[in-house]
Amino acid sequence: MGDKAQQVPVDWEGLALTSHYDTAVAIRDALQEGNMAEATQGLEELIEALSRSDERELRSYLIRLMQHIIKWRVQPERRTPSWVASIEHARGEIAELRQDHPRFTRRMIKERMWQRCLRSAHREAAIDMNRERIAEMTLSWDEVFETVYTLEQRDC
Repeated sequence: MGDKAQQVPVDWEGLALTSHYDTAVAIRDALQEGNMAEATQGLEELIEALSRSDERELRSYLIRLMQHIIKWRVQPERRTPSWVASIEHARGEIAELRQDHPRFTRRMIKERMWQRCLRSAHREAAIDMNRERIAEMTLSWDEVFETVYTLEQRDC
């Protein structure tokens, strides 16, 4: 009996969720065996997994950025250089992600992520400030990405 008869179908979705590297190796193996259908299926799952990973990373930075801006507005007396640094760091990481992934347009972020990230940022800011909750506020694109936050800004 040949090797092909003994092959067990790969759980591409499960593999792609657990290890991108192992998925790429399995795709290579399928290609070397001439199994284009399996390799194609694996490649599709890997692309999906990588896409979700990139979006999670973008959401994480956006939440952190919004969280610090909310804290900036709610607690002006507690502003620190680390808040300024966190805002600038998150903005830089988001800019790099947007440069690397052109699908992360302003429209995509505003339509698919903004409100959910803002809700999460409110929850995390409340936890950071040791409050049960804080008043919901809106944040504009300019407040999140354009406004310059410095310690000299005491009247915001």
